[in-house]
Amino acid sequence: MKKSLSILLACLLIALSAQALGEVVKIGATPVPHAEVLEFIKPFMAEKGFDLEIVVFNDYVIPNDQVEQGGLDANYFQHKPYLYDFNANNGTHLVEVIPMHFEPMAVYPGKTASLDAIQDGATIAVPNDPTNEARALLLLEAQGLITIAEGKGLEATKLDIVENPHNIKLEELEAAQVPRALADVDFAVINGNYALEADLSASKDGVAIEGLDSEAAVKYINYVVVKEGNENAEWLEAFKEVLKDPAVRGFVEEKYQGAVIPAFEE
Repeated sequence: MKKSLSILLACLLIALSAQALGEVVKIGATPVPHAEVLEFIKPFMAEKGFDLEIVVFNDYVIPNDQVEQGGLDANYFQHKPYLYDFNANNGTHLVEVIPMHFEPMAVYPGKTASLDAIQDGATIAVPNDPTNEARALLLLEAQGLITIAEGKGLEATKLDIVENPHNIKLEELEAAQVPRALADVDFAVINGNYALEADLSASKDGVAIEGLDSEAAVKYINYVVVKEGNENAEWLEAFKEVLKDPAVRGFVEEKYQGAVIPAFEE
């Protein structure tokens, strides 16, 4: 009898402990900045009764497969073009639910300190993959350095440059290599994540930066993603409320110094 009572009490304590922790929400994320942002949010979610379990991946395929299969409640690492392409190629049913952040490109000075001082024949390093090169070209166009053929937008290549008054020479490099070329070129257009790795701050070191009103920002915002049918999960409402706390935006802005721009609503 005493043994049965002990087992019953132990089960009761386990149940009460689980209840105290709250409903478990498993969310997959890549390390920087995604998992770091979620770690900051975790105690806020706990106050609302949800235990945010963050599973870190260095891969883009597994976290999507896990959401589709139910191993994860959500993930946070991707923008809509990648998500839609993944669904189309893999037969998955994933949907974006909460806009989180945008990692802007910026123009960084190399041998020339200011865009105002740009000389004829200046060299600018840009990423060589189609998406990021188009973004780089649009950013340079926004600074009045070049003009791109109308309607090209994020499909633009250097062949679509119709005006180049400074006779700028583009040095096309793999995106990860662009920061390493900075000392050898006049300017370089660098992705946000690679700028972070190179200890560059878009807001402090950049001479021009993509804004949240840019075409790239609208297209490449990173989202929290769930499986279709789970868009109205209770924890998502709590998550949205947490994002309204000024401390969350403050954390992102302070930690990443312009390399990560919040895209969620306050």
